[in-house]
Amino acid sequence: MLEVVRSFHRVVTQRAGALDDRYLARGRSLAQSRLLWEIGSRGGEVRGLRARLGLDSGYLSRLLQRLEADGLIDVQADRQDRRVRVAVLTPAGRAECDELDRLSDELARSILQPLTDRQRDQLVAAMGTVDRLLRAGLVQIEPADPEEPDVRSCLTAYVAELDRRFDGGFDPAHSLPADPECLSAPRGLLLCARLQGEAIGCGAVTFHGHGPAEIKRMWVAPHARGMGVARRILGRLEDAARRHGACATRLETNRALSEAVELYRASGYEEVPAFSGERYAHHWFEKRLPTP
Repeated sequence: MLEVVRSFHRVVTQRAGALDDRYLARGRSLAQSRLLWEIGSRGGEVRGLRARLGLDSGYLSRLLQRLEADGLIDVQADRQDRRVRVAVLTPAGRAECDELDRLSDELARSILQPLTDRQRDQLVAAMGTVDRLLRAGLVQIEPADPEEPDVRSCLTAYVAELDRRFDGGFDPAHSLPADPECLSAPRGLLLCARLQGEAIGCGAVTFHGHGPAEIKRMWVAPHARGMGVARRILGRLEDAARRHGACATRLETNRALSEAVELYRASGYEEVPAFSGERYAHHWFEKRLPTP
């Protein structure tokens, strides 16, 4: 299995031109070109660029300095927060990105052109699968403060989605509360999933001694679904509940969230009689946990 992965990596790096220190014949490395693309027409905060590209501060700083010396970008302080540094393209940088886009299209066509229609369809489908699985491997799931801006953004998106999908909408004031202190140690735990620095999901659990722990606020951004993120979050929350001595985990959900219902059943949850007064719930689930 490892040899297959290594062979794939060798072929891709060669075919994509990653071995050439003058990527697409533009006189700069793939890393410099990739950074230009990431900055794009909207610019980007330096710390955000570092997170998305997975680069250490020193290397990113050298790449930015080279692009700035070439007149392709400007690095300046953010207007609203002078402590934040932002990279933006110059007119020459925008022209360079346009040329890189054109040359990248030519490279893509050169990869597809020798193949039959059937082979092209197979390659594109396989690329989509590889892209999704590689991104799944980059997702990091860590404990987070419920009051963090990234977490609050996830919870806001969670509420907005429920309001769109529920018959009659969703009003948090009419739902059972999950206050921040209930989702923080020692009373609970909240996990945030991030992909290349972007918060893409969350989930929480509240502890009740040796009684069943309650799973709360499970949500994954639509563009990040299908990568197994929700299943990973759920597993981590169950592990935390078990470590805190819980005999089971339980949750309630709405029938409109069919993919969530499917996930819980596939993860070993069994439907039980209603154990809460949640007005938006149609299903109540519980899963027994092994003794720690």
